[in-house]
Amino acid sequence: MRISELKERKKVRRATRNFNFEGKRIYNELEYDLPYKVDFYKSDQKRQVAKFIDMAPFFSVLYFIFQLPIIYSFIGSVPLVMVFGSLTETRWGTTIGKKIFKIKVIDDYGNYPEISKSLKRNVLCLANFYPKFSERTIKDVAMGTRTVIETHLSMFMNNKLCTTYTVKESQVWKLRKMLDQLRIQDFTERNP
Repeated sequence: MRISELKERKKVRRATRNFNFEGKRIYNELEYDLPYKVDFYKSDQKRQVAKFIDMAPFFSVLYFIFQLPIIYSFIGSVPLVMVFGSLTETRWGTTIGKKIFKIKVIDDYGNYPEISKSLKRNVLCLANFYPKFSERTIKDVAMGTRTVIETHLSMFMNNKLCTTYTVKESQVWKLRKMLDQLRIQDFTERNP
C-alpha cells in the first residue's frame, strides 16, 4: 500500500429546500472517500525557511573561512546543501532546518527516500523558487481600493514529481500505522 492510495472518509451536510414540521431546514448527509491530506498548515513557508537555515552553515564557512565573495558563497552553498540534504534525508528523513520545524521527508511507502530520489527532489527544489505573480485588490476604509502584486513561491513540485511527502514528525507514525492496517486488510481479503 502507498500513501497516495490512502483515503479519508468525510461527512458533508448539505441543505435541502425542504423543511420539517417545526420549520427547521432538512439536511442530507453525504459521505465521501477523499484522498488523505498529508500536507500541513504553512508547510510551504516553513520548508522555504528550512532551506535557508540549511544553507546558513555552508554559506558561513565559504564566506568567513574561505573568504569568498558573498555571491560566490551563496552560489557555492546551493550544491552543498543539495548533497548534504540528500544524505541526511536518506538517513534520518530530515535536515537541520527541517528538524527545527519538526518536518520529515518520506516516500510513498512511508519510508525515508532513497539517495537518488532525495537528490532528485533537492535538485528540483531550485525550480520551485521560480515565483508566480498575482494581483489582488484590497478594499480598505483608510486607504480605499488598491491593487497589490503578490509573489507566491511553491515548494510542492519536487514532492509531486518524486512521489515524496513532507510531513510533520508526529504524522509519520500515524501514516505508517495506517499503511500497516491497509496491508493487513489487503492480506486478509486476499487470503480468506
